[in-house]
Amino acid sequence: MWETILSFHRLRDRRGSSVFGKWRTESRTRLNGEARLLSAVVPLRGYFPDFLTPSQEGAEPFGLDVGMEALRDTPADRLHGDLALLAESRPAVVRARGGGGSPTALLDTLAEGRTEPLGRLIAALRGYHRAAVEPYWPHIQASVEADRALRGRALLDGGADELLATLPSMIRWRAPVLEADYPVDRELHLDGRGLLLQPSFFCRGTPVVYRDPHLPPVLVYPVTHSGAPAFAGPGPWLGRLVGHTRSAVLQAIDKGCTTSELARRTGVSLASASQHACVLREAGLVLTLRHGSSVLHTLTPLGASLLRGGAPLAMS
Repeated sequence: MWETILSFHRLRDRRGSSVFGKWRTESRTRLNGEARLLSAVVPLRGYFPDFLTPSQEGAEPFGLDVGMEALRDTPADRLHGDLALLAESRPAVVRARGGGGSPTALLDTLAEGRTEPLGRLIAALRGYHRAAVEPYWPHIQASVEADRALRGRALLDGGADELLATLPSMIRWRAPVLEADYPVDRELHLDGRGLLLQPSFFCRGTPVVYRDPHLPPVLVYPVTHSGAPAFAGPGPWLGRLVGHTRSAVLQAIDKGCTTSELARRTGVSLASASQHACVLREAGLVLTLRHGSSVLHTLTPLGASLLRGGAPLAMS
């Protein structure tokens, strides 16, 4: 849920084009009107409602479906309170965009606790997630898991002090206070509660916390990006890893093809194409299914992950 909401910020933010530019271009072509509805509750900058990223302490597994159900079960008083804060944060926009069919009308009905507009919002979030997050999830998850591994190693080596000291540069551990760059001055007192550190692929610049201090404390912070395009195509490393011919075979199978098409696309003999496909299939990168009198080769999720940039899949 955090990645879905924060990615919507990145979609409309022109900064970070070297990292997110390709993702923005591809995601926008798959959207089908979801952005207009989501813009009503997720402004380009500033506060967005806490209920969009529900806290479900102890929920396992806490995937998208669990998050959406928690969103659907948001109490009416939280909807009303969060949306009142949203209206206060951008009153000029609310006044200018009134009208029965406008996104602002949706906010009004949401604030009343009615279920129909909440269902529309959830449908828009699901559609947006399918377009902008789901196709890239293995890469996103791999980046987050890499950050978690780094923090876990720090925790094992030096305890909580070492863990907090290794967080990104916009966060500074000065015991007993964890300081962070933030758009406004705020203090969050844990009062004996734990702090959930949540690395995020789409968080950028500064961390994010809940506005409501009574919610379970969460600090969402950006993972480190190399500066290269986030979802770049395979570079010369792929050829060095699996061989240039097999790299070409893997790329040719990207959208699915028969053995004859594979041979034609890669300029190898039919027997050679079949042999390369067999090796990739045995490695778990390719799935081969019979299709009439021929066979159809497609990439497995592992093969697709390798082709898209070599990010390892996180297995559950």
